[in-house]
Amino acid sequence: MTGSYDLIVIGAGPAGLAAAWRAAQRGMKVALLERADHVGGLAASFEVGGVRVDQGSHRLDPNTPPAILHDLRALLGDDLQQRRRTSRIRVGDQWLALPLRADEVARRLPASFLAKVARDSAVSRFRREEGDTYGGLVRSRVGPALYESVYGPLAEKLWGMPGDRISAEQARRQTDRLGTWRVAARALRRSRTRGTSATGGGYYYPRNGFGQLVEALADAAVTAGVDIRCEAEVDRVRVTEDEVEVSTQDGDVITGGLVFSTLPLPVLARIARPAPSLTSIESSARLRYRAMLLVYVVHQGGRWSPHDSHDIPDPRTPVIRISEPPNYRVNPDDPVDRSVLCAEIPCSMTDDVWGLDDESLADLVDETLGLTGLPKVNRVHVESRRIGQVHPIYRVGYEHDLSDVDTWARMIRRVVTLGRQGLFVLDNIDQALLMAYGAVDAIRDDGRFDRYAWTVARERFARSGYVDG
Repeated sequence: MTGSYDLIVIGAGPAGLAAAWRAAQRGMKVALLERADHVGGLAASFEVGGVRVDQGSHRLDPNTPPAILHDLRALLGDDLQQRRRTSRIRVGDQWLALPLRADEVARRLPASFLAKVARDSAVSRFRREEGDTYGGLVRSRVGPALYESVYGPLAEKLWGMPGDRISAEQARRQTDRLGTWRVAARALRRSRTRGTSATGGGYYYPRNGFGQLVEALADAAVTAGVDIRCEAEVDRVRVTEDEVEVSTQDGDVITGGLVFSTLPLPVLARIARPAPSLTSIESSARLRYRAMLLVYVVHQGGRWSPHDSHDIPDPRTPVIRISEPPNYRVNPDDPVDRSVLCAEIPCSMTDDVWGLDDESLADLVDETLGLTGLPKVNRVHVESRRIGQVHPIYRVGYEHDLSDVDTWARMIRRVVTLGRQGLFVLDNIDQALLMAYGAVDAIRDDGRFDRYAWTVARERFARSGYVDG
């Protein structure tokens, strides 16, 4: 690939695809470079045992902005299905439906635990909110009982450290989930539990797996004229007075008037020229990510369960969630004689579990099923995937390092960072798409980037809980 473009987008995840498509619709000449051999990033789907599966559990939020939802419906048609959530979470030795229903909470959980929850709720209005750490803030909002049984174990699994070492910013991003427990707790305290529901629970999901959404975005981008190249790992972004030069590991060099980068901020800091200051390089090195092991187990004998996913706080197993992709959709093409389970294991690439072979990982999943009372799986096949950078680790003090690197990134002429990796955020796909739309909207008709408009958009994202400040 050679040539000159109005816009070069690095990374073909949801944000990169949407940005490239929208920019091409405006008449811009756009190139999209992707390191992998396929588009979609973590939102891509693939086949295991003849069943389309996702890379973990993905859904499209029902509160997706109307303009974005309109575009996705236009791309997917009736294949974008509205579904009722059938998720569950393990609390103690019981499975509870998500979103929580106060009547089920009261019926299924031990009286001693319910008494603690009700007491915690009763004194919450008098409890001083501790906002320094995730652990302190969540304890003050939901009480010690729920923190110790649900939020603390989940946090340690997800980020690999106790909640008291995680920034309170992460708790502020979980307002909805915290609110679910608080509604249930208040209902218990008031003894008005019959028929009470904490919140609604629906979502959108494509008929052929979540990856159908990003595949549709890619097809639309190509139709609009976007030049997409996979297996093109960018190793240099050099900013000059008049343009940006982007080179790849296989020797290709292209130029553009503007670059949208969805690369992880530490990667961008390493390959950008001019290079950032030593201080910013050191700060970027301290921005870390949690890895994820995905274990896919093919179950012979029809559907394994009636539920789409099972959240597992239990500290006795490293598995944090088990999902069943066929249950997220209605697709007559899915096999009727088998299904697939996806077990998610957050970890570090230095953890022992990272090096286990597939059969050992399948045995670990079997142990998890036994520990949590889930049905036995009739295993006929297993395979795994390892993803090195998934969840940003919001350790206490990360805000200073992120601010340092982000300040540097904002000052790079002709380069804009966006997306989960580019902004170091743990976002949903609707939020990633919203960022992409906002970035393209900030491109003026003359091709220059309106930093004022983008700054206003980022501040709006931050207030909405979408993006760090």
